[in-house]
Amino acid sequence: MDATGRDGGAQVIGVPAAAAAGADPLPGMFAHAPVIFAALGGPTHLVEGANQAFLDTVGVEQATEVSGRPVAEVVPELVHQGLLPVLDSVYRQGEPFVAHGVGVLLGPAGKTRLRYFDFSLEPRRDQAGRVRGVAFVAVDVTRQRAAHKLAAEQQVLLEQIARDAPLAEVLDGMCRAIEKLSPKVLGSVLLLDQTGTRLLHGAAPSLPDFYTEAIDGSEIGPREGSCGTAAYRREMVVVNDIATDPLWTDYRDLAARAGLGACWSAPIVSSAGELLGTFAMYHRTPQTLREEDLDLSIVFTRTAALAIERNRTELARREAHEREHALSSDLEFVLRTSTAVSEEARYPHNLQRLAELAVPALGPVCVIDVIESGRVRRVAVALAAELPAGARALLTTEEAGDVENGPVGRVLATGASEVSRAVPGGAWRELGVDITGQVCVPLTARGRTFGALTVVATTQHPLGARAIALAEELARTAAAGAETTRQHAQQAQLAHDLQAGLLLAALPEVPGAHLAAFYRPAGEGLDIGGDFYDAFPLPGDRWGLVMGDVCGRGAYAATTTALVRTTIRAVAPLLPTPDAVVGAVNHALLARADSDESFVTLIYAELHRTRDGVAVRMVRAGHPPPLLCRTDGTVACPNPAGRLLGVSPELGLGTELFTLRHGDDLVLVTDGILEARSPAGTLFGEERLVAALRPTARLADARRILDAVTTAVDGFTGGVTDDDQAALVLVSG
Repeated sequence: MDATGRDGGAQVIGVPAAAAAGADPLPGMFAHAPVIFAALGGPTHLVEGANQAFLDTVGVEQATEVSGRPVAEVVPELVHQGLLPVLDSVYRQGEPFVAHGVGVLLGPAGKTRLRYFDFSLEPRRDQAGRVRGVAFVAVDVTRQRAAHKLAAEQQVLLEQIARDAPLAEVLDGMCRAIEKLSPKVLGSVLLLDQTGTRLLHGAAPSLPDFYTEAIDGSEIGPREGSCGTAAYRREMVVVNDIATDPLWTDYRDLAARAGLGACWSAPIVSSAGELLGTFAMYHRTPQTLREEDLDLSIVFTRTAALAIERNRTELARREAHEREHALSSDLEFVLRTSTAVSEEARYPHNLQRLAELAVPALGPVCVIDVIESGRVRRVAVALAAELPAGARALLTTEEAGDVENGPVGRVLATGASEVSRAVPGGAWRELGVDITGQVCVPLTARGRTFGALTVVATTQHPLGARAIALAEELARTAAAGAETTRQHAQQAQLAHDLQAGLLLAALPEVPGAHLAAFYRPAGEGLDIGGDFYDAFPLPGDRWGLVMGDVCGRGAYAATTTALVRTTIRAVAPLLPTPDAVVGAVNHALLARADSDESFVTLIYAELHRTRDGVAVRMVRAGHPPPLLCRTDGTVACPNPAGRLLGVSPELGLGTELFTLRHGDDLVLVTDGILEARSPAGTLFGEERLVAALRPTARLADARRILDAVTTAVDGFTGGVTDDDQAALVLVSG
């Protein structure tokens, strides 16, 4: 026996004095106590008495089987472990012997088991004090010893869990700790999948790879081996012989290949009673569950539950943080993109900007289609840099029919997003790109879907749920600004078209003179302005020249402008003098039912070519007087009297006659130029206009003179105007 006799400071297990003195060899207090007791007599150490714990330990049922026999015959396996010399020493010397935690192999060859004991051997004396035997007392401390080792291993695992070691590392360490504490055991942990129907590989450092791969993803059920059944039942399942147990019918061959004979599996359950997985202990040969193995199972299933719960909590925290970060990033992206789109006031440039910002954040290709005049029109195309150069042209010219009959047409009709994992047809198939799907989201503003944004996915740029949601939010946020600029653009184009109808498409060729004209609407040009000019032929080689300004803007100004122009052109060939023509215009304005809603300023002149230049006969009705610029640099201001039109039948018109000699020019402007303001609020005025014209003397170029005027005005105002501006230059020559 490998025993030192040192008590190490531990309590000595003693024998009652009566027993040691030769009284009843089996005191009542030991008869059924868990303490192992035997009374040995004589130098051969005959068993004179033993309690039930002793009989259980040596593997016999009746005391008669050991009574009167030498202990070396009763427990022969102890002979070669040093028992007899220790007993002999206590018997001869009469000194007690104490040892703690002594490992002893019990049982016959092939079935031996290692147990640990605290021993106390004390001499038994007769009435005369002579040693007549030895009292053998022992306590089985195997489980306590295992518990200490188990606690130490568990402490290591708990420290790993506390420092958030990876779950795989913790579970692997747990299995190795079990195999260290119980060398014949092979540990395994399976984790419940998200569906709650299958078990996934967690850790199994000593099982063959082919086995762990085969059971990875195995189902939970009433006959799914030890682990699947334990998860199904939510209780421990003990299979002592895999080869014969019906629970292993579908896995028996696999277990045989892996050399597995027994498997005990327990469910891993959270503190809230939620199934987390299973913990299994395998054996190479059929085995019966032992108490120490059950202790291991209980402790480590709890440890595994703690590790898995901690891991889930940490994963949930990280996912929540990632979602929060992603949400913040997405919000920043949407706000930044929407701001960029709104800052681009030109339509459809703002939609092109939207498409460009969507690539590659949402996908490698983005196109935007809108409804215009009942037809679908593609207004924006953006592609990732790595895509073929010719892809833009293919998508820009995609057939409208293909677009209208596909997802875009359906989204425009329903106002609902459409996600497809199919490859779009038409021009998309010619891109040479591996497209795996697309999402088409509506551009809706004020309850009306006016366009659709389409993003496609490729194998390199998959289309995930986040990208789809982001595309919808981006389209929703940017749609209002885009629609506003679209309506402004349409309104501006309509105003431009109507204004163009009220102005000359091209100035006519006037014999002996050159003309140049300029018109600029106020602000964004969304309303029709009241400024107008005209030049038209008259009988007798004469020409009519008109510059006017209708009070107000919009449709009423347009109809008034049309009335004035039409009236002048109609009556001028029939009436003898300019004042008669202007009087007819005034009469037409006053004859309207709503004549009190506006007035008109007007200059009307009739031109006639002469040998000296161009003779001018002019009438001015409340309009700013023109400037007559001579070739010598002098500037005159013909200023015939006359009141506004459309206010009173009495105009008080005066007529002025003068001649534009060769190289002289006549400049007519509306009050939008004279009343243009600097950023400080100062008026441009007539003096600045004269100053701008003086350097143009002798230019004899109507366009260059006009450019000098507009350049001076723009430089003064910074290019900003809150009123319509018009100018007309006539150069004799």
